[in-house]
Amino acid sequence: MHNRVLQNFNLDACYGKTLLKDGTKIIDKFKSLKLSGANVTVPHKEYAFKLCNEAKGIACDIKAVNTLVKDGDKVYGYNTDAIGFYESISSFKNLKHVLILGAGGTAKAIAFILRKNGAEVTILNRSAKRLDFFQKSGFKTSSWDNFKTYRYDLIINTTTAGLNESILPLEKELLSSLMQNSSYAFDVIYGKETPFLKLAKESSLIYKDGSDMLLYQAVFAFNLFYNNRFKTEDIEKEMRKAFNLAYI
Repeated sequence: MHNRVLQNFNLDACYGKTLLKDGTKIIDKFKSLKLSGANVTVPHKEYAFKLCNEAKGIACDIKAVNTLVKDGDKVYGYNTDAIGFYESISSFKNLKHVLILGAGGTAKAIAFILRKNGAEVTILNRSAKRLDFFQKSGFKTSSWDNFKTYRYDLIINTTTAGLNESILPLEKELLSSLMQNSSYAFDVIYGKETPFLKLAKESSLIYKDGSDMLLYQAVFAFNLFYNNRFKTEDIEKEMRKAFNLAYI
């Protein structure tokens, strides 16, 4: 996606990948490769946040960075997962109450951007021990043991349930009941109809997978590499062509 934009915008750069086993060396590696920008994948987003010279925007709340940008002699950190997600659900309206299944890094990004835009967010996770960050950040939280049902406008699956196995992120009867009283469903997994999305379809919900979230986080990251000098719609147009070719 990035290289298509670079080529069609006639920019003298290339986008590649490198394996980093030790997250504590992320900034050292960034500098040794003489990069001007980079994306960071799991499990190194927290290291990127801690080790960059300064985190910007919502990355400060999430405490995770997926985009690094060199400016002068400093390396700044951003999080485009959050705004990428929110752009991907721009067609979902009146999101007052949202339920997020799972309590990992993606859930953090989604929770903060939703709250920033006025939604009340509840995090539901199998066990309580991973909910501490969300509790300290002021979100409503619940484990499976003490969950009390409520009407949510949007239900989001951020777990890996359905990625490699045909399983749901929550007990089917409970999840089905929640969906019967909801309007939208979103699964961060992309490129397949997960059991979660299949149930959403059966429940007559409007639903999306994570394809557009992946696309838009890349769009916003690319523009950060170039100090937001391009129109996002122009970047999206080129990236979407490459993305669609990759997932035909």
